[in-house]
Amino acid sequence: MAGFNHTGVNHVVFYLLGIPGREDLHTWISIPLFISYVFALLGNGLLIFIILTKSSLHEPMYLFLCMLAGTDIVFATTTEPKALAIFWCNHREISLNGCIAQLYFQHSSFISESGILLMMAFDRYIAICYPLRYTTILTHSLIGKIGVTVFVRAHCTIFPMIFLLKRLTFCKNNILPHTFCEHIGLAKYACDDIHVNIWYGFFVLMSTVILDIVLIFASYVLILHAIFLIPSHEARHKALNTCGSHVSVIFLFYGPGIFSVLTQRFGHHIPLHVHILLANVSMLAPPMLNPIIYGVKTKQIREQVVYMLFPKQK
Repeated sequence: MAGFNHTGVNHVVFYLLGIPGREDLHTWISIPLFISYVFALLGNGLLIFIILTKSSLHEPMYLFLCMLAGTDIVFATTTEPKALAIFWCNHREISLNGCIAQLYFQHSSFISESGILLMMAFDRYIAICYPLRYTTILTHSLIGKIGVTVFVRAHCTIFPMIFLLKRLTFCKNNILPHTFCEHIGLAKYACDDIHVNIWYGFFVLMSTVILDIVLIFASYVLILHAIFLIPSHEARHKALNTCGSHVSVIFLFYGPGIFSVLTQRFGHHIPLHVHILLANVSMLAPPMLNPIIYGVKTKQIREQVVYMLFPKQK
């Protein structure tokens, strides 16, 4: 790999190092990542199967949950197979087009999941504030249109990144100290001015994820206001309990990402391999744990899972 670093050329092939400085631990690190990935695939796949095959679960909340599970599978699959190929087979090579494709689906699925969490907050708001009109407001037609809007928004905002990266000349380096490709992580190896990439990335972040967080927060302010106006203590507890799974998933989704960003921004003394491990955890934790959270906290899903695994106990 001594000949990979040249100037005056335009690299079209890159090399992912995995976790630099911890190459001797790649096999051991891959074990929990592989187990987490398998759990994510099985858990979300089971969730989708149960919701689609059980007509009793064709309600707004479960349809949004089905979208979330599908997005989780894509989100985890954008990075983990390549990371495992690096750890197990030392397959570090990735083309420029492959790198751009990976970050495209990674970022678009992240924004899609953020949008779905916002729609689920809207679902909880309607269910608690307008319970008698819940099914008439959130019809299957409206849910389908909302889902399409969420995914179109994600892909339309990330699509320009393809051209912003393709216009660059990568002559600095083609060795990426990571397990997967990132927009700015790739752009910084270009010899051209990347201010447009930086500002567009900031625009995407503010207009999608940050906006979603603000709207989710506003939704829960309205939800809590409505809940505490309910005179019955038991009814208040039941209403709060219906939001528990969603709130847990929100913290699980945004929490690791925010923590990873903060450590990169302020944790300059933290070793590089810790940053990369945190990035991989933030990619795998939500897809793996979301089905468990909803499976444990949602009675209807829990009953269906028990019936599928232990049919004689029904």
